[in-house]
Amino acid sequence: MGLGNPGVRYAPTRHNAGFWVLERLIGKAAWSVERFLWGEVYRWGEGLLLRPLTFMNRAGEAVAGLVSRYPLKPEGLLVVLDDVDLEVGELRLRPAGGPGTHNGLRSVLSALGTQAVPRLRIGVGAPPPGKDLVCYVLSPPEEGQVPLLSRAADRAAELAWIFLTRGLKAALDQYSCGV
Repeated sequence: MGLGNPGVRYAPTRHNAGFWVLERLIGKAAWSVERFLWGEVYRWGEGLLLRPLTFMNRAGEAVAGLVSRYPLKPEGLLVVLDDVDLEVGELRLRPAGGPGTHNGLRSVLSALGTQAVPRLRIGVGAPPPGKDLVCYVLSPPEEGQVPLLSRAADRAAELAWIFLTRGLKAALDQYSCGV
């Protein structure tokens, strides 16, 4: 599940880092797609990708729709999202934990009723002093940050693909290697 906001207006914004990773994953296989009011579900074999069509703060509605339709357990999901508490381009893969300052992740965890949900965070950096957090994440990255974020999204897609095809342990092992 990649977190982001639907629509062209939000596509280049920091808050759509999860969608950037989904785009890379969609290019890796011949996915079939089903569209629902709450999201788009891409299916390839046993693998599923979810692009919520809800706005970020209501991402839990999309994950609730997904788990009501497919037999998934929270620990079998990987949520990919932006994180202002990590440096630009830094990645963090964890098997569980709280939402931090991220309202989209908070919504997902609330909908699932547990914090035992793997997540892959992509650092977008903190807003500069005096800049509103919402305005910062809903704006495109600075030109100098784009290559760092592109490489991070590529690496995140590699880790997400490993999670999808080989599981959390394999993804954590690969993440630990830093390759």
